[in-house]
Formats: sequence, structure tokens, C-alpha cells
Amino acid sequence: MQAAGTDAWTGLRAATARFFGRGDDRRTSAALERLDDTAAAVGAADDVDAGQVRLRQEALWQGRFESLLEDVDVRERDAVIAALRALVAQHTPSGQAGGGEVSGNTFTGPTIMQVGNGNRQDNRFGNGA
Repeated sequence: MQAAGTDAWTGLRAATARFFGRGDDRRTSAALERLDDTAAAVGAADDVDAGQVRLRQEALWQGRFESLLEDVDVRERDAVIAALRALVAQHTPSGQAGGGEVSGNTFTGPTIMQVGNGNRQDNRFGNGA
């Protein structure tokens, strides 16, 4: 979502649509339409609402990626995961390992955040933590 409305958006938009389309023109077209809706929502947000709009769009797209990964056939899953990793690697700015940039967040309560590749985090809440 950080690329929406930037010069990087065009290439990322096309690659993401191809990823979701997986060779089907109808699925690719539907993904392009959703991506355009995302860019329009981000572009229309004023400075006050921009952070919230980006968060909503990030959540929507996270759900779409998760749904696709859950819905693909087990035989196809490794290829889809490899394609997603290639998409991320191709569109991650150089010098930014794993795309782990975190910015523009607002936390209004207890928050846990993890950024990185291949790391582990165990969280325990409550009196026995």
C-alpha cells in the first residue's frame, strides 16, 4: 500500500494483477480493478485520513493474499508461494531486506509488532506471563 500513488505503483500493480490472475485474463482483470480501487481510495484520502485508509487497504490485501494461498491446490501451493516471494523481492526497494519497513502507524493500546524474515516471537499475556 505504500507504493499506491507513487511511481513504483505501475509496475507493482501489473505484477500483482498477474500474480492473482495466474494466467486467467478474467482474474487478472478483476485484480487490476481492485488495485485501481485501492489507488483511488488512497489518492482520495486527505492528510488526516490517509493513514487509516492505507491501514484498511493493507488489511484488505492481506486478506486477499491469505485467501489465495488457502484456496490453491496443495500441488500448486509451492509454485504460488515462490511466485509471491519473487513478486516481493522484485518490488522491494534495494537496501530494504525483506521489505520490513514500518511507518505511519498509530497505536492506541497494547501493541505487538514483528518485522523481519525468518524470526520467531513468543507472546504471553496475563498474570502468568
